[in-house]
Amino acid sequence: MSLIPPFQPVDSSMVQVLDPDGTVVRPELLPDWDDTKLREVYKTMILIRRADKKFTMLQRTGRSGTYPSMEGQEATQMGMIYAINPDDWVFPAFRELAACYMHGVPLEKIYLYWMGDEWGSNYEANVLPVSIPVGSHPLHAVGTGWAFRLQNKPQITVSFFSDGATSEGMLYEALNFAPVFKSRTVFCCQNNGWAISTPTSKQTNAKTLAQKAVAAELRNVRVDGNDIFAMYAVARDAAELARQNIPVFIEAMTYRLGNHTTSDDTGKYRSKEEEESARKRDPILRLQKYLVTKNIWTPEFAKECEADADKIVSEAVAAAEKVTQKPEDIFDYHYEKKTPELEAQYGQLKRIMESA
Repeated sequence: MSLIPPFQPVDSSMVQVLDPDGTVVRPELLPDWDDTKLREVYKTMILIRRADKKFTMLQRTGRSGTYPSMEGQEATQMGMIYAINPDDWVFPAFRELAACYMHGVPLEKIYLYWMGDEWGSNYEANVLPVSIPVGSHPLHAVGTGWAFRLQNKPQITVSFFSDGATSEGMLYEALNFAPVFKSRTVFCCQNNGWAISTPTSKQTNAKTLAQKAVAAELRNVRVDGNDIFAMYAVARDAAELARQNIPVFIEAMTYRLGNHTTSDDTGKYRSKEEEESARKRDPILRLQKYLVTKNIWTPEFAKECEADADKIVSEAVAAAEKVTQKPEDIFDYHYEKKTPELEAQYGQLKRIMESA
């Protein structure tokens, strides 16, 4: 008789407050938000969606570089940020426009970064710069969360990443490290279904991504990431646990409605039926349906939100496009003190500029 028992299936249920029709299924988890707050949440979600879509237009006209759309993932990021404190730290991957903006990064800085200017990473907010290497930045979040515990500071760290990162070894190092050193960290896995053109089903044999935290004995939970109320409820509890030196892994079930980046074409690997089905679970549409039942949403209110968003976006783009760089910047920000080689090259550049 084998000493190894059969594999026990993991519970694949997820926390949900609003179903896709906007019906409340768990009223006890509804946030204590009044009508003013609910309007603010919807208005912010519209702003983020339209700011995100603006990037595609900018890239298509040569005014921005390649950009990774976050369309469809607004509720996951917004719910998480609403649940933490302003002095907590956010560690984004590269698809976190909502999380970065809501945690204090000026919108013009976000545009500036994707326009190719590293000054877009220079801001006064508790947000680290974009991390392109998939799965690497959770280690940074864990180290910082550990430091907060050692220093007895109240802050926590939140690391955002997607399903593709769970196929990377560095994430597992972070998951192992966090509970051993009691790092004040929340891992927010946005399971959007696709790692570029690879579906989650072809990345892993695991029934869920949340169960990947089990071996490290990490608290873990699955949540409907397109339901901002559910995401907020789960994130709030996770943040409270993290402040008690108990790291948490959240698997937020969402969907990347757009392309992987502006250089991608989902039509090459996703069916129209799949995308049409996903759009029925759009977080904005779901919140809208709920607000209709509360007599908050009207077509007039929606138009007002869109007009306000477009004004903010236009001003942010204009501000970003006014930023210019000096050729000398190439030399001024490599080292604290220029090396002899850089001094020589700098002198050559100055002579060229003076003679031009």
